[in-house]
Amino acid sequence: MTNVWVQTHSDGLVRADQIVGIEAHRTPALTGKPANWLLDVVVPSTVSGAGTGAGITMLHRTLIQTSQDPADAPVMLARLLAQLDAINAAGVIVAGRGQFGRRGAVPDARGEQSSGDVAVESGVVRFQFTPFPTPPPGHHTGTEYL
Repeated sequence: MTNVWVQTHSDGLVRADQIVGIEAHRTPALTGKPANWLLDVVVPSTVSGAGTGAGITMLHRTLIQTSQDPADAPVMLARLLAQLDAINAAGVIVAGRGQFGRRGAVPDARGEQSSGDVAVESGVVRFQFTPFPTPPPGHHTGTEYL
């Protein structure tokens, strides 16, 4: 999964092979502000403390914020990542609400449908995978990829 990236809500891209967890959780309601649901990916990070040495902590990167429970979105994202891993895909996954471009099936190992976007819908959240234009999935070792 070194060639698949996941777009976060506000701070860039996370490489898919760095993701160790996917979770949805509700934020607390604050005065004058309703509670929201966050869909996060979890990545490990090393930290060092004064006198305690280095340790590992988990960082949560928010993919999308919504007022409705994202329900099965973590499972749908995990399934999409597994399907993309199986074909050695290269591109970016974006989470959103509403419509993306066209909807299609995950490309197969032969790279069919690799030129179009792939959308997977989960009730409230929709994931769109957009492959990099070149090289086709499974053929990313040439100098044109670098």
